[in-house]
Amino acid sequence: MEVKIYSTPTCPYCIMAKQYFSSKGIAYESIDVSADKTKAEEMVKLSGQMGVPVIVIDGEVLTGFNRAKIDALIH
Repeated sequence: MEVKIYSTPTCPYCIMAKQYFSSKGIAYESIDVSADKTKAEEMVKLSGQMGVPVIVIDGEVLTGFNRAKIDALIH
């Protein structure tokens, strides 16, 4: 399973998402869009949004921290 989390250091939902994946023992790539303009543009192209978190699970793009959708994709 490949998981990417596009986030910023000050976003509380980003922190919750990372903690949730860690609690499930799922490795993820954390991408700080506030420090990497190219990755920020990549995130907008994927999601059509500027807001974080944007979570990509095996190519499926989720916006926000939606635990039910995450659970459906990781099981």
